[in-house]
Amino acid sequence: MITARQFRNGSAIEIGKDIFKILESQHTKPGKGGAFVRAKLKNLKSGAIAERTFRPDESFRQAYIEQKIIQYLYHDETIYHFMDQATYEQMSINKSVLGNIVKFLKDGMEVTASVHNETIVDVTVPVTVTLKVTYTEPGIRGDTAKGGSKPATLETGAVIRVPLFVNTDDIIKVDTRTSLYAGRA
Repeated sequence: MITARQFRNGSAIEIGKDIFKILESQHTKPGKGGAFVRAKLKNLKSGAIAERTFRPDESFRQAYIEQKIIQYLYHDETIYHFMDQATYEQMSINKSVLGNIVKFLKDGMEVTASVHNETIVDVTVPVTVTLKVTYTEPGIRGDTAKGGSKPATLETGAVIRVPLFVNTDDIIKVDTRTSLYAGRA
């Protein structure tokens, strides 16, 4: 058991049947009234982020999250298939668990899975990924005075904004946190 007073950024707790990762926590003692702990929590099952206030002596069950390296294999309509790099066991993950990162999954890519009680609750991709531009309008010579951007379709099907000098078949880096162009590879 862990009390709200012992919250640390990055640790995980169970509230009801849900698992929450503590993103931020702050112990506050106002001049009037009792102390409290304000925490920013991420629900690892739904991905929702919420702020909650707890009494410092309120206790919770600590959730033990194991990190595994898994490799992306392929996907069906809403099911994505991965292989555990340690045991070579295949596992299927629903698209809703993966969320926005599906735009950047490439065959053979290694990602980090957070596992709780043999269930994958979160998947993390690298901060930057290298992808090929499959289609973009050609840049017009001399059209860089304003530093504009144009849409580009990547090999994974994602569409992002890139600078005007990027052409079809270029290899670029993409920041997966913001879905923005991060440079040439």
